[in-house]
Amino acid sequence: MTGTMVHEAPSPWQRLPVYAVGGLFQVGYAAGSDLLLVLSLQGRGVFDCLTGSRLARDHVKAHDFFDQIRLTASGIGPLEGQTVRVAGVYGGGLPLTTSDGWRLETGAPAWPAHSVFLSAPGSHEPIFIGDDGPCELRACGFSETGRSFVIATSCDLAMFTRTA
Repeated sequence: MTGTMVHEAPSPWQRLPVYAVGGLFQVGYAAGSDLLLVLSLQGRGVFDCLTGSRLARDHVKAHDFFDQIRLTASGIGPLEGQTVRVAGVYGGGLPLTTSDGWRLETGAPAWPAHSVFLSAPGSHEPIFIGDDGPCELRACGFSETGRSFVIATSCDLAMFTRTA
């Protein structure tokens, strides 16, 4: 584990391995999928958020493939030829709810650390999932499928998945 303090999520969610990604600045899910494009100062990566596997990686300057106005980036590997909407230090956002009612919330009860909370459908009691620790929260959110969510900070990537 790196800088982000990530805890287990309630059933049916499962935490996957946390990846160290120094200089992470934007992330985005490919439309209709659980494939996540990650942009960092060291390049681009693609992760499968259902398995936790890194599927592709390059070491080119990610800013060359990122549109700061449209908040989109060019994919690599299985996302080659696709334009992906991204969120992070330059703006944008990932979905904070699923179609079946799961919700993510962020807050700073121990400012300057930002915390991420997960709420089950119909629940008004959010569950603490993690905080950004010595890193800075860049983005958190669900895929369009609602089968995964991520917490991305300036130094690492935490992925969560569910089967149901």
